[in-house]
Amino acid sequence: MSPKSSLSLICVPVTEPSVGAFLAMSEAAVKSADAIELRLDYLSQEDLPALLTELPRRLDEWGKPVIITFRPAEQGGMRSLSLEARLDFWRNLPAVIVERIAYADLELDLIEHLDGRALLPWEKVICSWHNFDRTPGDLPALCGRMLRTPAAVIKVAAKCNRIDDCLSIFECIDLVRPDRKVIALGMGMAGLMTRVLALSRGALLTFGSLSRGAESAPGQPTVDELKTLYRADKLDSETEIYGVVGYPVAHSRSPLMHNAVLTALDRNGVYLPLEVLDVDSFIRDLVRPSTRKLDWKLRGLSVTIPHKLNVMKHLDFIDPVALQIGAVNTIVIEGNKLHGYNTDVNGAMSPLEEIVDLTGRHVAVLGAGGSARAICYGLSRRGARITIHARDQAKARPLAQEFSASVASLDGFKSDAAIIINCTPIGMHGHSEGQSPVPDADLSGVELVYDLVYTPKQTALLAQAERSGCRTLGGLAMLVGQAADQFRLWTGISDMAGVMWKALGGSKE
Repeated sequence: MSPKSSLSLICVPVTEPSVGAFLAMSEAAVKSADAIELRLDYLSQEDLPALLTELPRRLDEWGKPVIITFRPAEQGGMRSLSLEARLDFWRNLPAVIVERIAYADLELDLIEHLDGRALLPWEKVICSWHNFDRTPGDLPALCGRMLRTPAAVIKVAAKCNRIDDCLSIFECIDLVRPDRKVIALGMGMAGLMTRVLALSRGALLTFGSLSRGAESAPGQPTVDELKTLYRADKLDSETEIYGVVGYPVAHSRSPLMHNAVLTALDRNGVYLPLEVLDVDSFIRDLVRPSTRKLDWKLRGLSVTIPHKLNVMKHLDFIDPVALQIGAVNTIVIEGNKLHGYNTDVNGAMSPLEEIVDLTGRHVAVLGAGGSARAICYGLSRRGARITIHARDQAKARPLAQEFSASVASLDGFKSDAAIIINCTPIGMHGHSEGQSPVPDADLSGVELVYDLVYTPKQTALLAQAERSGCRTLGGLAMLVGQAADQFRLWTGISDMAGVMWKALGGSKE
């Protein structure tokens, strides 16, 4: 891995279409970022002269590195610009501006058209290339072509449709350094790790938007996320890497919890959302120490839907609890071996046992999927009586038989259970928010209702239970519990649940 650049910057692109808004956003960006990129292609031909007239004074005031970009639409810009129009812009850029900016971003096709002739001082030129559809297999060869230009900085940005595409992005950083400065980024959710880790691997800068909706490229995090959540400007070649593996994974709250703990401990580590479609190639090329193609200090992974079962065949050791449940949600990398665990059981049971004694209690479990399996395992070992309520009772019967439970219908729910645990996704944001798995049920005799859904925090089922006078427990309790147990397995450090609760914006329920 290349050492961290001596000048590693988080750069905010300015992306407003009017002069007033453009300057206001620039002022805000200067306060938040290490550098700013002025995307002048966002301004109309009529507004551009006014901005250029005002710019020299602002550049003196800002006192931070500024990049000017004038991108054509076919390369991700906001204006239709001919090659001649782009050449005219750079030829006529006032010298007083050229003197004050750090860099000018010129696309590869424009630079090759120049054939060595200088529009601007080459030490101020970024040679850039973008592909918003895919990461081509010959990306390193393209970098070689760019290195044949006189530009001081080589920039490549390509859409990562698979997390494996990040390997080519990182290869470009290693290829270009140390001869030139380099910017190499993967666009899209699968490429997020390249944006967070770019500085630690020697890139000149990484881009972060000023706010949601102000991104200049897909998958661009905010500057606050880069600085505060991921601490991207503090990472280096010794940083320990953790992450959550799943698809989709953008919604995951795990990065909030684990990065908060790493920050609280002042530990040189980062936790990343890793969008993985093919878990087999991911384990081979990015995880297993003996076969991975990336030099990074990967220490542990959370595993979520849909990979909890498929990942098991790649592990060298699986904890008996995970074997019994038939799912792994935690991987610990120990030497050259991959060890698998399941923290869902303890994560779900611990907050429940703090409220009630489960011995001999009748518990109604709603659903018969993977979450229900972990819950039934935990309940059975604590001496509870279990009834599994499912719409597909045939699917529930093997689960019931394994854990000595009864089976009943979820439709028209009726039960004398003291505790109800919802293991279905019904009520989840983006799935069926506002719905309850037992909409017409009388819950007045129920002691406790536990909903594993945690987004939203107050589900329709929990609201229904509160109206009936029941005690309630939300899914964040399980989320925090299983995450704290994961962190313990990776690092040996316990009792971090309080930090995780705070990161989620609340306190222990």
